[in-house]
Parts: sequence; structure tokens; C-alpha cells
Amino acid sequence: MSEIDPKIDALVPAWLYLPDIAERWGVVITQVRDMVRSRTLLAVRRGPNNSLQVPADFIEDDGQVKHLVSTLTVLRDCGFSDQEILEWMFTEDDSLPGSPIQALRENRGTEVKRRAQALAL
Repeated sequence: MSEIDPKIDALVPAWLYLPDIAERWGVVITQVRDMVRSRTLLAVRRGPNNSLQVPADFIEDDGQVKHLVSTLTVLRDCGFSDQEILEWMFTEDDSLPGSPIQALRENRGTEVKRRAQALAL
């Protein structure tokens, strides 16, 4: 959880604060913080208050985007930092097509995880 690089920050179209996610999901804020702490949800410090924020594309009304947790795990196992994960997730990939996060949101998680696993080779 470090302050985000401006180049990577520019890739992510929208961000959510942890309290906003908790409200959206109808849970207490500590549950969202626990997800960040356990690394099942990726948050970075950004903005004038250096507050923890999550890419809005990672969040749906009832929880995280399907296959996001397993994709984060694969990328971390490959040695990716949080910033490298964000860069990879939001960079267009002609072979998908679109970005990996777009593919996850379209329920194409198997394709995304396959590409993430190939990064370890």
C-alpha cells in the first residue's frame, strides 16, 4: 500500500474510497480494511489526503469482480508489486481484446488467469 505512480494512476479511470465500498456492499468498514490487509483487495494511497483507494472497476454492487481475488493471487505469486498489478490489469491487451480488468468484468476470467500464469514462466 504505497502512493501510486502518476503514470499508473492515469490508467485507472475511477477510484473508490474504502468507506464508499463498505456502504455499497452494506458491510462495516473494518471488513473492507481486512480485505485490503489480507491482500484479497488491492488498494493504494492516492489523492491529496493520501487515502486508501480501490479502482472502481474492481468493485460490483455485491462484492469484488468475479475472479479478481484469484487473479491478484496469481500476479502476486509471479512477484508483481501492487503498482505492477494495476498497470497490467488496466493496460490494453490486443490478444484479449481489451484490458484484463475489462475481460474480468465480462466474465472472461479463465483467459485473464491463463495470461497471468504465463507471466510466471
